[in-house]
Amino acid sequence: MHRRFLLTTGRAHLCAAALAWLAAFVPAPSQAQTAWPSRPIRFVVPFAPSGGGDVIARLVVPRLSDALRQPIIIENKPGASGLIGAEAVARSAPDGYTLLLSNNASISTGPLVQGSATYQPLTDFEHVMMISSFANGFLVNAQHPARTFEEFLAMVRARPGRMTFASAAVGSAGHLTGEMIKQRAQLDMVHVPYKGTGPAIADLMAGQIDALFDGLPASTPYVRSGKLRLLAISSQQRLANHPGTPTMDEIVPGVSGFAWFGISAPAGTPRDIVERLQLEGRKVLALPELQARFAELGMVLSGRGQAEYTEFIADDIRRWTPVVKAAGVRLQGL
Repeated sequence: MHRRFLLTTGRAHLCAAALAWLAAFVPAPSQAQTAWPSRPIRFVVPFAPSGGGDVIARLVVPRLSDALRQPIIIENKPGASGLIGAEAVARSAPDGYTLLLSNNASISTGPLVQGSATYQPLTDFEHVMMISSFANGFLVNAQHPARTFEEFLAMVRARPGRMTFASAAVGSAGHLTGEMIKQRAQLDMVHVPYKGTGPAIADLMAGQIDALFDGLPASTPYVRSGKLRLLAISSQQRLANHPGTPTMDEIVPGVSGFAWFGISAPAGTPRDIVERLQLEGRKVLALPELQARFAELGMVLSGRGQAEYTEFIADDIRRWTPVVKAAGVRLQGL
């Protein structure tokens, strides 16, 4: 009896040792193996409320939340032309629970003008998909004496260094398109940067600045209400919802520029999460009511996947690098 107990006990110890040895080679359950998403997602918009990027986020995010069956919480994190918000996402865990509304300012031009960004735009993110793009409008107060873009340029030439144009931020699409116009048309015009679209539009309506380069989604309601006048657009072709407004390229050849937006995640986010986001994101962009709303605001839907979106960003960096260098644009610190 005693011997049988010893043998049984010995076998138990051997089995326990074998199980422990096997456990060392079997990975523990990870979050990636748990169905994603299983909890709320944070969606960082690196700009202040009311701007074009915020408009896009608030159109897309609720529908994406419905598709994923999890709350997606929009967090506006403005500052430094979008770099602060982008940096926060780049440093987040790559688990699919922190996403970025990526755009030209925070990903392509922002790091160029900042000079020492703490993240690499092409390697510190998984650029999941491109949502849309839109042109910038060149806007003046409804009481401004310039009735056309040509008249405004003539005023700038007659008053060198005295007229101003504003943008939502240093390094924004509006800012750099303005610098491109200055270079191509040899104009002396002063740039006034703001911390977001809302304050810039308020000062334009109050007559504190002469003109504003701003995204059409945010500025179109003010144009339609008669508070602002749209003199030109930065797209390469005229837009269906502004057929009578000329492109800048028609008046200053070679000038065009637009803002673009997409969804990005921290580098290392699992491939299956990236693919799920692409799949559900494309379904959202295909919704007829969303397409109608985007068209009404002058936005062009995209839906480019990860490979195409990443290559698009690389091309955008190459496009704006010489403009930034020639203008000597710099944003000091975060």
